[in-house]
Amino acid sequence: MEEKKEKRIIGPALVAAAIAFGMLALGLCIKGGIDNFANKDRKVKVKGLAERQVDADKVTWTMNLQESGDELKPIFASLNTKVASLQAFLKEKGVEGKATVSASSANVDDNMANAWGNNRPLFRYSVNRSVTVTSKDTKFIDELMSKTDELLDRNVILSSSYANYEYTKFQELKPDMMAEAISNAEKTAKQFAENSHSKINKIVEAGQGEFSIEDGDVPYKKNIRVVSTITYSLKD
Repeated sequence: MEEKKEKRIIGPALVAAAIAFGMLALGLCIKGGIDNFANKDRKVKVKGLAERQVDADKVTWTMNLQESGDELKPIFASLNTKVASLQAFLKEKGVEGKATVSASSANVDDNMANAWGNNRPLFRYSVNRSVTVTSKDTKFIDELMSKTDELLDRNVILSSSYANYEYTKFQELKPDMMAEAISNAEKTAKQFAENSHSKINKIVEAGQGEFSIEDGDVPYKKNIRVVSTITYSLKD
């Protein structure tokens, strides 16, 4: 009889304990759900910036020459002489070994073909040739471009002269700059969270980052920047 009575007492006790535990677990789940519901719309969107100034590592310098006249033979002879003088000038300035120099073939325009009415051209033909210098030594070419006034002593007048500077190692720089931009964005988010008595939780949304390459203060300098936009969720 005593054993049966003990079993009756233990049975209800276990049931009561199980119910109490279940209610506790349910309460914790409900609290977690309420907290998640309360925090689900708490977000902060921040921007992270990374900047670099680098030297361009490639330059393409194009110089154009033009001759006009009514007879093609003397025009070609004069233009070819000037191209040769320009190439000699570049060689004397030490371009060999630092750059590649190439000259284009002649491009002939018949001005009479484009004339109409009484707008007759002064000369029938205009002939153009260009000399292009390609180099990785961008500083050297930049300095050399400032010396082209010396060509006047050789009776060489450039119809135009322009250089295109490039930074070809951009892909190598990209991962480090992205990491820096993301790190700066996280610092901004943490500061915002601290000011609002919260903590950052996890990244909700992240942009790939917008890169831009602009000319610097001097022609062979390039300013590279990336801005990453990241949204973090917040928690108490």
